[in-house]
Amino acid sequence: MTSLVTQEIQLSKRHEEIVTQRLMLLQQRENKFGDQNKRRIQAAETAFQRNLCLLKDIETAEKSLQAKINPLLPPEVISLETLYWASIEEYIPKWEQFLLGRTPYPIGAENQNEAKNIVQNKAQQ
Repeated sequence: MTSLVTQEIQLSKRHEEIVTQRLMLLQQRENKFGDQNKRRIQAAETAFQRNLCLLKDIETAEKSLQAKINPLLPPEVISLETLYWASIEEYIPKWEQFLLGRTPYPIGAENQNEAKNIVQNKAQQ
């Protein structure tokens, strides 16, 4: 009977050693993966900052090249360009409806038949 009690005590001690060792291993594993995750997060943040700096450098270079390629236009040309685009934006809805076949030719009736023929020919091709 004493041998069973002694054996029980030995098994209990061995069990405690195994549980303690398991906890230590789990803690080591957690520390290792925690450090790896911290390094990964830090590397990702560093890469993000580097990419932001590169984007800013590219945008600066692009602006510089645009300034060299397209020198500033005289105010008269800019005014004409603005008026031109305003005119285009004004006529887009009318032409869009015509090209979709919902309304007649938007500018004068004399060219309506010619325009219809052009649209039909393009549709058939």
